[in-house]
Amino acid sequence: MLWLFLGSLFLFLFLGVPVALSMLLSASFMLFQMDMFDTQLITENFVMGTNNFPLMAIPFFMLTGEIMKHGGISERIINFAMSMVGHIKGGLGYVVIISGLIFAGLSGSAVADTAALGAILIPMMAAKNYDVARSTGLTCAAGIISVVIPPSIPMIIYGITAGASITKLFMGGTVPGLLMVAGLWLMWKFLYRNHEDNLEPKQTKQQRWSAFRKAFWPLLLPVIIIVGLRGGIFTPTEAGVVAAIYAAIVSVMYKTLTWDKVQEIFINTIKTTSMVMFVAAAAMISAFAITVAQIPMELVEFIKGITNSPTVLMLVLMIFLLLVGCVMDLIPAVLIFVPVLLPVLRAYNIDTAYFGIMMVINLSIGLITPPVGTVLYVGSGISKLGIGKISKGIMPFLFVYFIILFLMVFFPDIVIKPMNWLS
Repeated sequence: MLWLFLGSLFLFLFLGVPVALSMLLSASFMLFQMDMFDTQLITENFVMGTNNFPLMAIPFFMLTGEIMKHGGISERIINFAMSMVGHIKGGLGYVVIISGLIFAGLSGSAVADTAALGAILIPMMAAKNYDVARSTGLTCAAGIISVVIPPSIPMIIYGITAGASITKLFMGGTVPGLLMVAGLWLMWKFLYRNHEDNLEPKQTKQQRWSAFRKAFWPLLLPVIIIVGLRGGIFTPTEAGVVAAIYAAIVSVMYKTLTWDKVQEIFINTIKTTSMVMFVAAAAMISAFAITVAQIPMELVEFIKGITNSPTVLMLVLMIFLLLVGCVMDLIPAVLIFVPVLLPVLRAYNIDTAYFGIMMVINLSIGLITPPVGTVLYVGSGISKLGIGKISKGIMPFLFVYFIILFLMVFFPDIVIKPMNWLS
C-alpha cells in the first residue's frame, strides 16, 4: 500500500498534476484497492481537512506579509540594517542577513521574504561588484529563515497535523533560526573578508538613530508576537490577527497603504490561502487512507528491525527528508509524511515538537535546492540568472545549513532545552 501511494503520488507529480489533486487521486487509489472507496467518506474528510481553528492563523500571517510588502515596511527595515553594517567589508551581505532575520519575524513565508529582500538588495549588490550568483544564493538562504523563526506557516501546518503545541513549535524555532543567522554571517565573513569595492559610507550616530526610529514600529512586531505567545496573552491564531492589524496600522501611520493597494493585498492573500487550504484538505484524505491501510504500524515494525537508537533513526529520517525536499515542496511534504512518521516517533519516544522543528528546517533546505527549490526560482526571476548558476552560488550556505542540521540531530538539547524554557 505504501508503494502504491508513493508510486502513484510521484507519478502524478511528474506528469504535472497539481499537488492537492495528486494526493487526492493517490488516496483514492488506495481506498479503491482496499474496497473502501466512498465519495461521501472522501467528502467528509476533505471538509475536515480545513475545518480547523488553528488553520485560521495562516491567512492572517499571509495577510501580514502582503501588507508588509505593499506598505513600505520592507524599505525601512533594509535602510535600518544598512545604517548598522553597510560600511564594513561585504556589508551588503550582512544587510541581507539582518533584514532576513527581521522579515522572518513578520511574515512566516520564505517566498515572500526572498522576493522582498531580493527586489531591493540583489540589484544593489550587483551594482557594488558583488558576485551576483553568490549574492542571490545568500538572499535565498536568508529567505528560508522565515519558516523557522516564529511566526512560521509550516510550523502551524505541522502542529495541526501532528497534534503538537504550535506555541511550543514557535518558541522552539527561535534558537535554530538564530543559529542559521550566525552560520550565514560567519560564512559570508569568510567569503568576503577581502571585499573592498565600493563600500557604503559609514553612518553617523544621528543617521543610525534616524533609521532606527523610522523602522521602530515594524521592528516591534516580532517582539509583540513572541512576548504574547510566551506570556500566554494570545494563541497562535490570535497572534496572526494581532500581526495583521498591527501591520495595517503601521502602514497607515507611514501613509504608504492606499485604497488602491488594499484590493491587491486581499486578492493575493486569498489566492495563497486557497492553495494551502486545498492541499490541507486533500492531505486529510491521504492521512485517512494511510491510517486505514496500517502503513504507520508496518513502518514501525520495519524500522525496529533495523535500529533501536533514536539518534540513528533521526539521522536516517533527516537524510530521507533531505531527498524528499529536493523533489517536493515543504507544506505538501509535511502533510504527507507526518501521519506516516508520527507512530514511529512515539515508538522511539522522540519529542514530536523537536522532530517538527527538525523536519521544517530540513524541508526548508529543500526550498533552496534544485530541481524543485521554490525559493531558488524566486531568486532566479529577480537576478535573471539560471538555476544552475544560483545553485553554485548557494553551495557554501547549504553546507552551513547541513552542519547546523546534523549538529541538532546529535545534540538535540540545542533545540529541546531552549524550547522547553521558552514555552
